[in-house]
Amino acid sequence: MTNLPTSPDQVDVKLFGNDHVRVYRETGGARGYDWNGSEILLLTTTGRKSGEERTIPLCFARDGDNLVIVASKGGAPTHPAWYLNLQADPEVTVQVKDKVFAATARTAQSPERERLWPIALTAWPLYDNYQHKTDREIPVVVLEPADIRP
Repeated sequence: MTNLPTSPDQVDVKLFGNDHVRVYRETGGARGYDWNGSEILLLTTTGRKSGEERTIPLCFARDGDNLVIVASKGGAPTHPAWYLNLQADPEVTVQVKDKVFAATARTAQSPERERLWPIALTAWPLYDNYQHKTDREIPVVVLEPADIRP
């Protein structure tokens, strides 16, 4: 992708949160897949407390057949709710453009995390800024599509 923001003040948030999810679904990703120069997927997790489905748009990168997402929460001191949800139940649904599929999520551990971090930065360079804002190690999550797992 091109024109990725290199500072937070360059991020256009006209399409954000629930509106982003709605528009992405309505258009099969024709609107919402390209966002601020990054590719976006929709991640649906099961709420660890409510048991209800929760969907969030996230920047992603590719690593072979797997997708890579980052639980940054903008560098907040706590993990995002979606990450806590997938820790409780790693079976998720992913939408990339108009393709919807089941996947299993797992947190990348060292040395895989170190290999994937630069790949994630190609999707969203601001992850480095977010990491510097927090004391927690920001998790890198691998989504393994169900249809290609053995």
